Amino acid sequence: MTEHSKIPLPEDEDGKAKPATLLERAEAMFGLGDFAPAPMPEKLAKAPAKRGARKKPAAKPAPEAIEPAVEAPKPAVQPAPEPAPVAEPAPAPEPVAKPAELEKAPEPVLEPVTFSAKRHKIDRAHLRKNGLILPEGPVTALLEEFRIVKRQVLLASKEARKAGRAGAQRVLVCSPLPNEGKTFTSANLALAMAAEKDSEVILVDADFAKPSIVSTFGLKEGPGLMDVLSDKSLRVEDCVQGTDVPGLFILPAGNRTNSDSEFLSSDRTAEVLDRLTQGAPRRIVIFDSPPALAASPAAELAKYVAQALVVVRADETGQSSLEDAIALLGSDVSGGPDIKLVLNAANFSPSGRRFGSYYGYGE
Repeated sequence: MTEHSKIPLPEDEDGKAKPATLLERAEAMFGLGDFAPAPMPEKLAKAPAKRGARKKPAAKPAPEAIEPAVEAPKPAVQPAPEPAPVAEPAPAPEPVAKPAELEKAPEPVLEPVTFSAKRHKIDRAHLRKNGLILPEGPVTALLEEFRIVKRQVLLASKEARKAGRAGAQRVLVCSPLPNEGKTFTSANLALAMAAEKDSEVILVDADFAKPSIVSTFGLKEGPGLMDVLSDKSLRVEDCVQGTDVPGLFILPAGNRTNSDSEFLSSDRTAEVLDRLTQGAPRRIVIFDSPPALAASPAAELAKYVAQALVVVRADETGQSSLEDAIALLGSDVSGGPDIKLVLNAANFSPSGRRFGSYYGYGE
């Protein structure tokens, strides 16, 4: 290979080699030797890291400096929680009953009103003379006929009591005109009802102008209904007369007055009549009133009863008189009593029946 040698630098006048570079020449020519660079510091401050600059990964420690990794504990396996018991649905609240669906409140229990223990003997001969039923007597056609009448009256009274009607235990017996048999009917009906084993009957003489019930049974006159209505100090139970017929009581008419209709329309009447049946649900009150077309008490008493028996005489009572009497008493449709008709003095039977003959006591 060709041997290379360095190219000799030019020399100055003193024989020293001349600077080769431009800077060296400038230093030699202008004396720039005093302008030396500042000394380099041994440690330089670290420049602040620029935003977004990547950090250098930290140096890995020596193998002996690395601590052995601790094995992480395995999670303990816990049993699945038991499902919470499903709560049973609460029972639906019972529907609140409306006032119209509520059961009827029970009637208050009142102390029974009792009558005097004294018993007056009935004149049975007088009953026979007037053609009435004889207590403890034989079964007759008359008795059988009034058994049917009383059964209808008792049934209607029971139904009226269930329906809550006022005066359910009161019965009015009247006729359109005089002499049609209303006293005959009321007396026999009372005697027939007294034969009931678990009932009582009060026969009230409400014909204040011409009372006849007391004389019909052969009893003595005494204070009665009109006296109680006019005198507030009197008690009606003290005026009721007991008889020797079990279950039969008589209430006389009392003293006569010209204001009988006015007393009957007063507030005291309802109070007095209520006491007659107070605490005695099986007690029936029968009013023997004057004829409806002859006197006003019949129409006044009709306001306090649940049913009325209108007695008509066969072949004598006219249709117009009957219609007028019924109009005065009112009807159950207009708030009046339930009206029933009783045919009296009929001499024939369309069906040919003859009550009493079955028992051998036919008349």
